[in-house]
Amino acid sequence: MGELKAANVDIIVTFGYPAALAAKTWAEDVPIVATGAGDPVATGLVKGVARPGGNLTGVAELSTELSAKRLEILKDALPDLRRVAMLWNATDLGMNLRYRSAEDAAQTLGVKVQALGVREPDDFDHAFAEITRERPDAILMVNDALTALNRKRVVEFARTNRLPTIFEVASIVREGGLMSYGPKQSEIGERAADIAARILRGARPAELPLELPTRFEFFINLKTAQALGLRLPPTLLARADEVIE
Repeated sequence: MGELKAANVDIIVTFGYPAALAAKTWAEDVPIVATGAGDPVATGLVKGVARPGGNLTGVAELSTELSAKRLEILKDALPDLRRVAMLWNATDLGMNLRYRSAEDAAQTLGVKVQALGVREPDDFDHAFAEITRERPDAILMVNDALTALNRKRVVEFARTNRLPTIFEVASIVREGGLMSYGPKQSEIGERAADIAARILRGARPAELPLELPTRFEFFINLKTAQALGLRLPPTLLARADEVIE
């Protein structure tokens, strides 16, 4: 981050809470556009949604609503769902808050949570061992840089152990995950680019409201469902934006 400041860049675009926090800490005079950082108000990155204050703005999220929606989708796919393993980066405050919102949503739905926070790549093996020891009905993975980098391990483990999965981004479903529900990633990129352009034209980050995603995607990999021996309800398949066959 010191190198970016020394390079005298005009703007910094970040992904994830740790990167956003580092930029805000070390580049106080450089405008920052944050994405994928969870809820910037709850994590203290900004003062408020309408007027962020300081040098950071960006695209926020609706973590509580989205967590509940993912669990509802799992419940529709698996009517007997009782226990969900949740994988998330426990060192990332933004993802911790997202996990807690998912945990709250699970309790509302009467679903027990198997909490599996990871901090480094080696922790995934420990998480897999816990899942094997106390088998859940499904896996929900919270997406950030650490979990995304290890996504193929999660997909392969779930396939080998015949466990349904739901993710936050559609790309993992294309790689073999069962389902995903979340903001359309291209829209987030477009909104972040628009915010950056407005700042470069003279707008102040402190006065640019945080933007929220407006388009969401629900993906199902039917090949994965068939490999797991799952017969997904036709009504669920009909709701999907894309069914991969």
